Amino acid sequence: MTYKCALVEAPFGGSKGGLCIDPRQYDEYEVEMITRRFTYELAKRDMIHPAQNVPAPDMGTGEREMSWMADQYRRMNTTDINANACVTGKPPHAGGIQGRVEATGRGVQYALQEFFRHPEDVAKAGLSGSLEGKRVIVQGLGNVGYHAAKFLAEEDGAIIVAVIERDGALLDPEGLDIEVIKQHTTRHGGVDMFPGPRFVRDGNKALEEECDILIPAALEGVINLKNANEIKAPLIIEAANGPVTAGADDILRKKGTVIIPDMYANAGGVTVSYFEWVKNLSHIRFGRMGRRQEEARHQLIVNELQRLDEHLGEAWSMSPDFKHKNLRGAGELELVRSGLDDTMRTAYQSMREVWHSREDVEDLRVAAYLVAIDRVAASYRAKGL
Repeated sequence: MTYKCALVEAPFGGSKGGLCIDPRQYDEYEVEMITRRFTYELAKRDMIHPAQNVPAPDMGTGEREMSWMADQYRRMNTTDINANACVTGKPPHAGGIQGRVEATGRGVQYALQEFFRHPEDVAKAGLSGSLEGKRVIVQGLGNVGYHAAKFLAEEDGAIIVAVIERDGALLDPEGLDIEVIKQHTTRHGGVDMFPGPRFVRDGNKALEEECDILIPAALEGVINLKNANEIKAPLIIEAANGPVTAGADDILRKKGTVIIPDMYANAGGVTVSYFEWVKNLSHIRFGRMGRRQEEARHQLIVNELQRLDEHLGEAWSMSPDFKHKNLRGAGELELVRSGLDDTMRTAYQSMREVWHSREDVEDLRVAAYLVAIDRVAASYRAKGL
C-alpha cells in the first residue's frame, strides 16, 4: 500500500487490518455490532483517525460497513468536525463520494486504455490496434471484476469471452452479457445453471483459454508454477492483489507475456478514497462551486453558435445533441472519473519512462517499484531522514 500510494501520488502510507470472520454466517444486526465493536477498539487505541489511520473497504466489506464505522467514530468523537474523514468507501448519502464503488474496476479500464495509447507497448504484448474487439477473460465477478468487464465491454468494445467464479466458469467466444450474469450470480451465488454459454466446473482451467487480455480480479496466487506455462494470454492486468506468484512471473516474462502489475492496475480504489478523504476534510462536494459557472460560460459559446447557425442556414448546422452535451457542467461523478483517469495516465507514463529508458528494467512491475521507491526515498530525504 505504501508503494501503491506513492506510485499514484496519494498522500497515504500503508497498513492492513481486519477481522477473521465469515460475514455470511451472521445476520445484518450481528455484523453491525461486530463492526461497531471493532471500530470502538480501534478508536480507543487511537488507531483510527482522519489524520492517523483511514481504513477503506476490502474483502467482505462495503459501503454499509464503512458507514457504520464512521458513525461509531463520530459517536466517540462528537466535537471532531472532520470525523467523516476517518474512513473512506462510505455511501454518498453518508459522506461518501460518487464513483467510489466502481473505482477499482474503472481504474483497470483506464489503465488498459492508457496502455493501448502506446503502440510500442502494445506491440511488446504481440497485439495491435485498440481495445475494440479484444477478447477478455475475467476471473472474479465481484466489485472489481464486474465493473472492469462491464466498462470494457460497453464503452471500449472489448469482448468478454469467459467469466470465472468460485463454482466454475462460463465461456462464449461470441461474448458474454456481463450484466445478466452478474444478476444471476447475485441471486444464486455463482455461475452454475446459467443458461446458454458453455459451463466448465473447474474454473481455473478457463485461465488457460485463448484470449488477448486476462484479468485476474479475485484471489492471490491463482497463476502459479502449476499453470503458468499453460497461460496463453499475451497481456495480463492484475486487478487483484498478487494474482501472479513470483515463480509464475518469471515463466511468463520469458514467454514474452506483458504484465500490468497490481501495484498500479488496482490503485483506482485508493485514488478515489483519497478524493473522498479530501472531500470530507474540505466539507464541500466536488463541483458545487464551479459547475453552474462552467455551464454559463458554455451557454455563451452555444448562443454564438446558434446565431451562426441561423445566419448560415443549411450550409452549416450544429449536431442535434451538441447543445445538451456542452451545456452540462461537470458534476461530482464526472470530476471523480476525470481525476482517476488523469491519475492512471500519469502513473503509467512514469512507469513507462523507466521501462523504456533503462536497459536493466525488463518489465512494468520492476518499473513500478523503482518509481514508487524513488518517491518514498525522496520524501525521506526531504525530511532529513
